[in-house]
Amino acid sequence: MAAKRDYYEVLGVDRKASTEEIKRAYRKLAKESHPDLHPNDKTAEARFKEINEANEVLSDPQKRAAYDQYGMDGPPTGGFGGFGGFDGSGFSGFDSIFDQLFGGGAGGRAQRRNAPIRGRDILFNMRIEFEEAAFGASKSFDFLRAELCCSCKGTGGKDGAKPTPCPACKGTGQVRSGGGFMVTVRTCTSCGGSGQVVSDPCAACSGTGRVRNKRTASITIPPGADDGQVFVMTGQGEPGQNGGPSGDLQIAISVKPHKLFKREGTTLYLDMPISFTQAALGATIDIPTLKNKISHKIPEGTQEGALLRIKGEGIQQLHGSSRGDLVVRVHVEIPKRLSEKQKELLRAFDQASTGKEYENRKSFLDRVKELF
Repeated sequence: MAAKRDYYEVLGVDRKASTEEIKRAYRKLAKESHPDLHPNDKTAEARFKEINEANEVLSDPQKRAAYDQYGMDGPPTGGFGGFGGFDGSGFSGFDSIFDQLFGGGAGGRAQRRNAPIRGRDILFNMRIEFEEAAFGASKSFDFLRAELCCSCKGTGGKDGAKPTPCPACKGTGQVRSGGGFMVTVRTCTSCGGSGQVVSDPCAACSGTGRVRNKRTASITIPPGADDGQVFVMTGQGEPGQNGGPSGDLQIAISVKPHKLFKREGTTLYLDMPISFTQAALGATIDIPTLKNKISHKIPEGTQEGALLRIKGEGIQQLHGSSRGDLVVRVHVEIPKRLSEKQKELLRAFDQASTGKEYENRKSFLDRVKELF
């Protein structure tokens, strides 16, 4: 027979631990290792016995004092063999301990099974246009929802007949087998752990009490909605059980990309090409926005990658009135397939250049001269 571990080690507490600390440690460990939570797990069963026995001794001031003085063998008048609270019929403390930790034994478990349970949430993925997210939109959509069967009113029984206690587990939802020290607890296969069975199932829902129906819902998407945002319609999910509330209908927004614009928060970005001449001489150009076009002046000598910020032409703040900006990133396009006349003019321009027109090029050449 294996030697017993030190009781303080079993509970994971210091020898100077207070009564409250011992109580806290015991409740935590007993909850984790209770056999009802680990059916068919013999290791958990033995662990629970060990935890319970350690608590029996350390939670009693007299027994603890004797243990601290004499150890596992106990005082000369007797050891600690009976301190564990177990007898020859198995775990005599199972239901009482479970009652302390979880609110009851078999009766408590049945009560928990029959407690109100909130219905499941439904997640619906909605794909919308870029402009609908920016300016808002009203949308209707169809979705499937499990609902209480109209034929049986959700009982699962024919003509609304209510379920009866399962004869296999007597309504507890669990079946115990074995005897003595080793007791196996498993979920009842006859009722699936519900503790109830339907003897004459409803034909419309096959005894489940629920059917899937197609429903239509409408939602108003506010201006400024963004990709990945979720809007919740409270109580529009699946119905609860045992009088519990219905779940929610969650609409997850997926925004289609735009052909021209990219978005970061309330800021819009636009990549816009301009000609070599427009960049060099400056120009007034038409810039597209989400609503229309606006005229904007670009300065003389505009460089590749320059950013032009246009105030208030971005996205409206969600649930707010302020708007972000439109940032235009300029791309200077070098002409291709020039005619001979165009080439001639460019060569003449290059010959007339002093080099001061190209600040970056001059700076680069100066740095090269310093190196060589």
